[in-house]
Amino acid sequence: MSIMMLGLLFGVVTLLIMFSGMPISFALGSVAVVFMFFFMPASSLDTVTQNVYEEMASITLLSIPLFILKGAAIGRSRAGQDLYEALHVWLGKVPGGLGVANVLACALFAAMAGSSPATCSAIGSAGIPEMRKRGYSSGLAAGIIAAGGTLGILLPPSITMILYSVAAEQSLGRLFLAGIGPGLMLVVFFSMYTVYRFRKEYNIALNAVEKGAPKQAILERQTYTMQQKMSSLPRVLPFLVLLIGVMVALYGGYATPSETAGLGAILAFALIAGIYKMWRVKDLSPLLNATIKESTMLMFIIGMSLLFSNVMSHLHLSQSAAQAIVDLGLGRWGLLTAILILVIILGFFLPPVSIILMTAPIFLPPLRAAGFDLVWFGVVMTIVMETGLIHPPVGLNIFVIKNIAPDISLNEIIYGVLPFVVIMILSVVLLCFMPEIATGLSDYVMGPARVH
Repeated sequence: MSIMMLGLLFGVVTLLIMFSGMPISFALGSVAVVFMFFFMPASSLDTVTQNVYEEMASITLLSIPLFILKGAAIGRSRAGQDLYEALHVWLGKVPGGLGVANVLACALFAAMAGSSPATCSAIGSAGIPEMRKRGYSSGLAAGIIAAGGTLGILLPPSITMILYSVAAEQSLGRLFLAGIGPGLMLVVFFSMYTVYRFRKEYNIALNAVEKGAPKQAILERQTYTMQQKMSSLPRVLPFLVLLIGVMVALYGGYATPSETAGLGAILAFALIAGIYKMWRVKDLSPLLNATIKESTMLMFIIGMSLLFSNVMSHLHLSQSAAQAIVDLGLGRWGLLTAILILVIILGFFLPPVSIILMTAPIFLPPLRAAGFDLVWFGVVMTIVMETGLIHPPVGLNIFVIKNIAPDISLNEIIYGVLPFVVIMILSVVLLCFMPEIATGLSDYVMGPARVH
């Protein structure tokens, strides 16, 4: 059988098994084992467990359960609500300040938890009811939280970045630094759009009142005294200390990424024990159970995705696909555009973890040959995968929002997030023209990267 026919068969079988409803990890593992049985030496089946273990025997991957543990400690305490409430008090006088407070709370929480769904759930459970009570439309409230939650896979510590560093063999510290500039850029753009939409909804409500309609909640302004503002600061400062402490340990050279993850988990548990008195077994048991469940699920996906990629490599499918992409003669930017469009399409069906581990063997060689900085591409690819978390048909954050606000229809949520999808795509275009937004900080801190 020719490589082309084998590749088509491989792709069709993968799609059929995934659409059967089988969990992604088992779907990828099943495809890998079936093709090993029919197209690889019989001895290869005897070493499946060994191959998976060797692929996962990376000290970098050890940091994933520890970051998940830290995120669970923060996400299942009152940290999210406290962050949100403190920011709400300080931004009360800004037009659309409540929405901007939610964006900033999502960003800060994402930087501590590293998980998009956890960010959506923690901030959205408090933020969405408050925004709707203040007159924000349901779609705007849902869109702000869903889009803000995507920052969890861009701002460090990001599990997605950890996996990309393994797949692309790039420095994790450099990738974490490269995500900060674009992450802050998205925070600014999301905030600007939030203010614009608030003013638009405010003016509509004001015009309605002038025509005799009853006054709406969005027209009411809430003010806070300086004493109230100052009293809210202690809610935020401990978590800023946690965030800064982890970053200093990592970039100051005091700890490796895995050690930093452990340090972050210890500090997070110390904070929830000291501030929220969560130190009893009954308090910690849900955190540990959630960590075990999420880590097990994620590590299963990682292991099976790595086995899947390994089989593609042994059958020369990834090499042939990479060569076919190069042979198209699209040029540097045509190549990049084609790859990112494919990533968007894959985002309709697959989570970022699977997209990275399945496509890295195919995409990275042509991109490296075309002279692209793979750290920069990791940031761009992450933003593109962020859109997959909020665009239909299976955007994960959409369903998280639906779960915490079941009375908001899916149509309202989808129309609410679409403008943020456009903002992300425009941000990718801006990064293409100004790559220093991503690479400037990492080059300053760690020196210019060598292009391999």
